Amino acid sequence: MPFPEVKRVIYQKNPLDQVICQLRFPPILKIEAEIPAEFQDRIREHFPNYSETSELKIEFLQGKKQPIPLDLIGQVLQSSGGKNYEFLSEDGLWKINLTRTFIALTANKYRRWEQFKEKLAIPLGALIQVYTPSSFSRIGLRYINVINRSRLGLTDSNWNELLKPHVLGILASEVGSHVQNFENRYEIGLSDGESVVRMVTGFVESADNSEVHYRIDSDFYNGNKTPIEATTEKLDYFNVRGSRLFQWCITERLHQAMEPQVL
Repeated sequence: MPFPEVKRVIYQKNPLDQVICQLRFPPILKIEAEIPAEFQDRIREHFPNYSETSELKIEFLQGKKQPIPLDLIGQVLQSSGGKNYEFLSEDGLWKINLTRTFIALTANKYRRWEQFKEKLAIPLGALIQVYTPSSFSRIGLRYINVINRSRLGLTDSNWNELLKPHVLGILASEVGSHVQNFENRYEIGLSDGESVVRMVTGFVESADNSEVHYRIDSDFYNGNKTPIEATTEKLDYFNVRGSRLFQWCITERLHQAMEPQVL
């Protein structure tokens, strides 16, 4: 608990839009001080495309009631000096970000957990060998699911037929059909007593047309100091809870429409 156990499945019509693992560590200045050539050599076979950007921060003017002129907006944009190294797979479906305080792997087409772990092992191994972080200060695994009714042949279905009332909130009430936009946010403690899932649900509009989808964004994380060797165990724990949370959110009708394959 708090989410009940379920059978592990792979959906043939996978609702996952993105899966992101971020591992934060105490600042390693060497990452910023020199081009990560050795790190790149260790991952280049799988992530051959490289680019570099600078992280930006925006300092907002306090007490400004009038619109801020464009030239003034430009003046308050200041570079934090933080370099963000990006490495992409040849097909563009996998991305690594490396900065002096974190490494992240993003999957834009997720199939199953074992494949994701295999991909993560490549940059994680390179990070450990090249930069030797002492520990991780935060371990996070984020799942972004987008329910697209037309893709599932459920265009005529109401949201309360596809999602559980505890997820829908006001959408499950008599005024639900009149709601034009909404968002729910929760932070839920997990049963290990130290991890948390930050859950955000709500409408999202399609980039291709005006169709409204439903997004379930669940960010599992542990903000305690974690030994490097315990990383995989923590991520496996989050993965299991991610499956439980998602199935806890959906109805049997939606579950079957996504064509589950039991593993």
